[in-house]
Amino acid sequence: MPQPENPEGQEHPDPPDLPDLPRATGGPHHPPATITHETHHTDALIIGSGLSGIGAAIKLREAGVDDLVVVEKAADLGGTWRDNTYPGCACDVPSALYSYSFAPNPEWTRAFAGQPEIRSYLRNTAAAYGITPLIRYGTEVTRAQWKPADARWHVETSRGTYSARFLISAAGPWHEPLLPDIPGLADFPGEVFHSSRWRHDHDLTGARVAVVGSGASAVQFVPAIQPRVGRLHLFQRTAQWVLPKPDHPVPHAERRLLRTVPGAQRALRAAEYAALEALGVGFRHPALLRAVQKIGTLHLRATVKDRALRRALTPDYTLGCKRLLLSNTYYPALTRPNVTVHATAVKAVEGGRIIGADGSRADVDTIVLGTGFHILDMPIGGRVFDADGTSLDDHWKGSPDAYLGTTVSGFPNAFVLLGPHLGTGHSSAYAVLEAQLAYVAGAIRHFRSAGWTSMDVRPEVQAAFHAEVQQALPSTVYNAGGCSSYYLDVNGVNSFSWPWSTGRMRRRLARFDPEAYDAR
Repeated sequence: MPQPENPEGQEHPDPPDLPDLPRATGGPHHPPATITHETHHTDALIIGSGLSGIGAAIKLREAGVDDLVVVEKAADLGGTWRDNTYPGCACDVPSALYSYSFAPNPEWTRAFAGQPEIRSYLRNTAAAYGITPLIRYGTEVTRAQWKPADARWHVETSRGTYSARFLISAAGPWHEPLLPDIPGLADFPGEVFHSSRWRHDHDLTGARVAVVGSGASAVQFVPAIQPRVGRLHLFQRTAQWVLPKPDHPVPHAERRLLRTVPGAQRALRAAEYAALEALGVGFRHPALLRAVQKIGTLHLRATVKDRALRRALTPDYTLGCKRLLLSNTYYPALTRPNVTVHATAVKAVEGGRIIGADGSRADVDTIVLGTGFHILDMPIGGRVFDADGTSLDDHWKGSPDAYLGTTVSGFPNAFVLLGPHLGTGHSSAYAVLEAQLAYVAGAIRHFRSAGWTSMDVRPEVQAAFHAEVQQALPSTVYNAGGCSSYYLDVNGVNSFSWPWSTGRMRRRLARFDPEAYDAR
């Protein structure tokens, strides 16, 4: 998921120096804001302090929005990199690309950074750009509604109310755990937890563990816990394509080069970006993915010798239809004597026993849910309301939709970051985010220069964009790959994916289009 250092060749100002990255997994625990009954007035309110919220605060300040606040329900910033602390948690995108283009980090210690370093990077970037003092911790948005009389958002939180000219949702789609509805799970006598709420106080040494799910998180934590558990049962509803991960420690000499030689890091980022964009061509033309899929097949054959197990781990869909996974340790871990792979969904839990849909059974004392997140049904959708009191959820009816993935008709002066239609299978959340932030900053600059009080994307413009995306998706691997993925919403519509290149995304979002909006 890369973002080039300077894709269009513009000159960026030198970023503030970032402090050395701490190696500890913990971090500051900020006291919650004081509860008040007065209304706080601000120009812009940002919901969430993950990579989207921090980036939004930086770019809004650069656009001249000095009066802004970031509300964060947790006690620290970091979003998904704060919440996901499971063993082995790391990025599946090269470290050099997994950062803001305006704040590169030459100090990554691995080619694919681990969770502690990424979280430290976000903390340090927020501090270096003066964003940390703007964050109100322990402040959860309970309701936000547009008030046309004063053309402002009225935002109720767990610690007071706010009135804001602009509302930016940076709550993110990889945030709220998706918990499966398994009969009997609530009555399981042992420990049950989701991978994003890892119970570090629960000792897995010698434990009989069931892992439900085989997605991106499980591919990372299964190899990390396998050596110390007594028995591990993996319940795999769908086999995944897993490619070798070109991960390695970054030598001190290379870090020194990136730190001291002008343009070295920019060149590395550009090269890695180009490589992943080349891979992205295959996502739009699935026949081209056969060569990459062959790598996945060879990787499986080289690491799993047992034919029955290999057959169970072989996907029956085109690579890229689901999220692309990288690991050098997942397949080897599944071959160990203390691991059993159940190629089936879970049917029920009966006492301390898990029952598979194929009739297989496993007696366990711990269940780890690697079952993903509420991607297209984000909880924030039920808390943001239009002037008539209709929520985003009710507008969307299960199929999220936004013009350029960013603005929603009927919700003036509001922006959704990492919104619908912008997800890619080969690129970076940072690439998407920075393209969006350029659009948001341009919108606010025009808003101010034109003397507007409100701007609302025209419904026919949003509908035309939606139709354009849906017309392009059927030929992509996301829709034509032969699988069921989180890209598809409850109505069977792909509300997640961007069917073109990230270069096209940047160009499309580079210029704010005032004619697309009804303004006052």
